[in-house]
Amino acid sequence: MTQNADRQYTRMFAADGTVLLHPDRPQAKYRPLRAVRNFQILVRDKEDTAAVFRIFESLPSKDLLPRVAALALSERGAHLRQTEPCLPEILDDHAALRRTPKGSLAHAYCDFMEAEGLTAAGLVAESDRAGRPRFPDLVEWYINRSRDTHDMFHVLTGYGRDALGEQCVLLFTHGQAPSQGHLLIGYAGAANIKKMVKRTNAPVFGAVREAHRIGKGAPPLIDQPIRQLLERPLEDVRAALRIPHPVLYRECHRAWQAEGIDPYDLLSSRDAAEQPELLAA
Repeated sequence: MTQNADRQYTRMFAADGTVLLHPDRPQAKYRPLRAVRNFQILVRDKEDTAAVFRIFESLPSKDLLPRVAALALSERGAHLRQTEPCLPEILDDHAALRRTPKGSLAHAYCDFMEAEGLTAAGLVAESDRAGRPRFPDLVEWYINRSRDTHDMFHVLTGYGRDALGEQCVLLFTHGQAPSQGHLLIGYAGAANIKKMVKRTNAPVFGAVREAHRIGKGAPPLIDQPIRQLLERPLEDVRAALRIPHPVLYRECHRAWQAEGIDPYDLLSSRDAAEQPELLAA
């Protein structure tokens, strides 16, 4: 999208006066080499979340501003901004979330975040570490909401935080909100997994393609009232959002375990141990 085309969004405002695109927000630049460099960093350390954010910044989506406008300027968007102005405050209040009925999405979310040692505030800190400037516009609200719902995707889809699970979540997300950053990390990450574990019956590419299809078929989570979803039974939310259980992802885990490979530590698998050049890639 050209700078002149972007200018129209600086003249669009929400009912409360918030501009859609702040005039000082720099135009997103397409920087594929920077994206590749950060993907290489991510291959070495899948926990380097700042590298993920830099990849997304380097591969901006041409459809971002129309998507922001469609949600943020709608009645639904206005309601979400009023009732859920800061998702991390809601998501990190586990005491309140635990007061919902057992079996709720809230309980499942708390279980996941506590088991993984994660917080929504921690993801915000990682985003800040990437060095992205902030602006008081609706684009900022939309980007933050996308970021803050990431870990909820893990809970709703059933994809873990293992290497394959992360690729699946990113391609599920691409199905909801297309961007080349999701495609790069998702499919290149799957290819890297195949390199690390060559002799296996695990359907790695089948799993990520399945995740992509599921994401396309589900209504965007960013459009949903998160507070209300948290109160509902997990399986009811999955049904309402048309998110089935991840068959091929689970098949990969079963295959690897049968082959003596730890899905959460692929670098220590017998195949990776025979390929030391991959460890230094």
